[in-house]
Amino acid sequence: MANAQQVVEGLWMVPLGPVNAYLLDQGELTLIDTGMPKSEGKIVAAIDAIGKKATDLRHIIVTHCHPDHAGSLAAMKTLTGAQVYMHPIDAAMVRKGESARPLTPAPGLLRHVLFRLFIPKGPAPIEPCAIDREINDGTELPIAGGLKAIHIPGQCAGQLAFLWPRRKLLFAADACSNMTGLGLSRGYESLQDGLDSLRKLAALDFDIACFGHGKPIMSGASDKFRAKW
Repeated sequence: MANAQQVVEGLWMVPLGPVNAYLLDQGELTLIDTGMPKSEGKIVAAIDAIGKKATDLRHIIVTHCHPDHAGSLAAMKTLTGAQVYMHPIDAAMVRKGESARPLTPAPGLLRHVLFRLFIPKGPAPIEPCAIDREINDGTELPIAGGLKAIHIPGQCAGQLAFLWPRRKLLFAADACSNMTGLGLSRGYESLQDGLDSLRKLAALDFDIACFGHGKPIMSGASDKFRAKW
């Protein structure tokens, strides 16, 4: 059984190795990100664990094209028939089975070491997948009372974060991480764009932050973002 960890009522974090997916059950079941290829079994087990079935999944939101987030998208869409949502830049890549653009390590010795250990040196193909709806900065999805998309390039050009105002919660994707404390991700396409995106997120009002990598911050999250960025 996958270890589905409740964050708040109706939201579970699903650890898939070093990356997190999220299940959002607010009348309809939504999956945010899909982990590396061959993660679909763990995701289905997590859906079972929260008392739902894979066929209950209606929406799959993919924050960006990297293989640890979009790797099992095609498999999950085939299993469930769910509608898939992505930013146009990364949607174009996933439709072709592409999942990465050149990254450089973020500042800091530990990030540099982790980058060299875990970031693929060459292309990391994934199974191509149809994207049903392209979403842009400011788009509000009618899911869970409203999820607002925020375009956050830098770590990935077509990356999106999502603000859930009903619960004052931010899905920060890989704009940053919370592995050993709140900080930068391991690598960026453009560090300057990444820092601009973090300042954009820090200007928002949220109490809880959820990350692609690391544990959620359960209180005072936007204050912590502002203090850092």
